[in-house]
Amino acid sequence: MSRKFTPKVVTANDLREGCVIYMTETGSWSMHHHEAELIEDEAIAELRLLKALGQGDRIVGAYLADAKPGLKGPEPIHFREVFRTRGPSNYAHGKQEAANV
Repeated sequence: MSRKFTPKVVTANDLREGCVIYMTETGSWSMHHHEAELIEDEAIAELRLLKALGQGDRIVGAYLADAKPGLKGPEPIHFREVFRTRGPSNYAHGKQEAANV
């Protein structure tokens, strides 16, 4: 018996900026996890990942990350993905600086 598919988001790193980004429903990229497309079909998830992998001039390290529906959009499940939503941890700038406002 096969396991139930866990919803996913496509995530990668922006090649120029180095920040974590997420693929949206329109195929664009966002720095905000809650704006990512929550993919609930395994075949569609694979197709979205292939689309991302074809953007080697824009992104690096694309993969599917487990997520769950949330009030404002997808929420990460694994602590690694929660950590990635916060941005770099070695200095306060970008997402971390904005969170301290």
